[in-house]
Amino acid sequence: MKILISNDDGYQAEGIQTLTRYLSKDHKVVVVAPNENKSASSSSLTLNRALKPIKIEDNIYIIDATPSDCVHLALCGFLEDSFDLVVTGINFGPNLGDDVIYSGTVAGAIEGRFLGLPSVAISLASWQGENFETAGKVAQQIISQLHTSQLSHDTVLNINVPDVAYEEIHGFQTTRLGKRHMSEDSIQDKDDPASYWIGENGKEADNGVGTDFHAIANNYVSVTPLQIDLTKYNEIDTVSDWLKDLS
Repeated sequence: MKILISNDDGYQAEGIQTLTRYLSKDHKVVVVAPNENKSASSSSLTLNRALKPIKIEDNIYIIDATPSDCVHLALCGFLEDSFDLVVTGINFGPNLGDDVIYSGTVAGAIEGRFLGLPSVAISLASWQGENFETAGKVAQQIISQLHTSQLSHDTVLNINVPDVAYEEIHGFQTTRLGKRHMSEDSIQDKDDPASYWIGENGKEADNGVGTDFHAIANNYVSVTPLQIDLTKYNEIDTVSDWLKDLS
């Protein structure tokens, strides 16, 4: 299998290097990744300037661009390769619950899915970042069996791995996204009081059994199927009735 790898932490991040090392044991991999950290870039595409891929090693390219840019260009631009799968990560930090809205790692996988390929996003779910090897082994396991799945064409797998030794992983759980409380307040910059830093993520709000938060807290690998179609189908009739009153 030929795999396109990207991330949002930049090509020098430990996570993407670990992912590349593990997946290249069984597959041919090509890395197209941002030249520096582009975390929380979500699904943004750069449209106000041309993007220049730079080859730094065989099958490793960097771009001053977002993860979505990197995946898009790799699949629709400068590479002649034909890929079977897109894998993004291993992200430094969790992509749980509401995090997926902002995550560049998840967005890179979504871009791959938009462009017709099965796609997987993998994150090490802590800010300590002590066990990337565990996440690498988990990625290798999951990708080796992905061909046996019957996932629909619009599904992206969002995988979070506990930051523990591989032997401490209790197994795999299929999960749903949990929810966080509202983000913490923005923080005034000390040197420029007219400027603000975005506040930290809110604490866990919905973290019960079945959520990705609960799986990680109990040392299970969380595997959440995400859908691309954001349409809320059970509200179509409600909105239609409301619009009739506006006619």
